[in-house]
Amino acid sequence: MKILTGLISSLTLLSLNVVGLSQVQAQTPPTGFTFQKVPVTLFGNGCPKGTAEGILVGDTLSVTFSEFEAKAEPPKVVSKACNLRIGLNVPSGINVQPINVKYLGFADVPAKGSANLNVRILFQGQIVPTTSNPNATFNAGFSDVWNKDVGIVLGTINACRRPVNSIFGINTNLTARATDVSLTPKGLETQIRVDTIDTTLGPVLFQIKFKFTPC
Repeated sequence: MKILTGLISSLTLLSLNVVGLSQVQAQTPPTGFTFQKVPVTLFGNGCPKGTAEGILVGDTLSVTFSEFEAKAEPPKVVSKACNLRIGLNVPSGINVQPINVKYLGFADVPAKGSANLNVRILFQGQIVPTTSNPNATFNAGFSDVWNKDVGIVLGTINACRRPVNSIFGINTNLTARATDVSLTPKGLETQIRVDTIDTTLGPVLFQIKFKFTPC
C-alpha cells in the first residue's frame, strides 16, 4: 500500500510539473523573428533597382543594398533620392512594435557648400512620428561621420489572432551643394552618403528594431 501511495503521489507531482511547464512556455513572450528574407522595392535616382534585400533576424530587419550618395562639383547642386518599400508579414500569435530606425553616413562640405539629409519613415503609406530628428544639415567646414538612431512612435502590430501583412517605407533624400565657384576651390566636391552599418549580412544601410510582447 505504501508503495502504491508513493507511486500515485509521484505521478501526481509529475503531472503538475508538466502542467506548470506548459503554462510557463505559453506565457513566455516571443523573442524575435526566425531568419527569413523579405521583399524590398527600391525607387529613386540614387539607388539602383533590384539590388535591395531585407533580412529578418531576431528583433532586427536589415536592409542591404549598394552605397547611396550625392556628390556635387561647383557650381552644381545634386540631389539623390532612394525610397524603400519593405513587405513585412507578422505571423499570428504575437504582438510586434517597431521601436527605432538606425542609419549612418559621412559628409564632406568645402567652403560655401552645404549638404542635407532628409528622411521620412512611413507605415502603411502614412508618415510615422519620431522621437528625434531623422534629418540633418551639414554646413561648410563639416567633414566627418554622422549617425542616426531614431525612435519611432508607432502602435503595436496586433497579430494575436491572425497574420498581419504590412508595408514599411523609408524615403531618403541626399542633397549636395557647391554653388560658389569663386569661394569653393576648383575640384573640391561637396559630398554626402549613407554608409554600411553592418557587413555580416552584406552592405546593410538601414536597420529597423522591433519589440515583442505576448498576446
